[in-house]
Amino acid sequence: MKFIFEVRVKPGFSVDEYAKGWVEASEIIQQSAGAKGTYLHRKIGHSDTVLAIAHWESKAHRDAKDDSRSAKVKAILEKHAKVVEVSVIGEYDEPQWQVLPPRKV
Repeated sequence: MKFIFEVRVKPGFSVDEYAKGWVEASEIIQQSAGAKGTYLHRKIGHSDTVLAIAHWESKAHRDAKDDSRSAKVKAILEKHAKVVEVSVIGEYDEPQWQVLPPRKV
């Protein structure tokens, strides 16, 4: 399952500052049952925007995580709430269809 959201940093705050906190919080959140990694992508041509993808074993695992268990995660999320705008894109199952390039030997 993928939880995907776009983050736009407000003026006076940088993507690099956001990413630092995002990595710190993610390292803690990834200790939750069912966590399978997080990914942060810069949006091409938009220096104030990133796409975040959190990979979970299931929606139930993601819903069961508890960010309040860590004062550090809670502080990072509270700080970011003031300096970023988050647009949730959605929650997605693993792909049912995929086409990959041929393997080169």
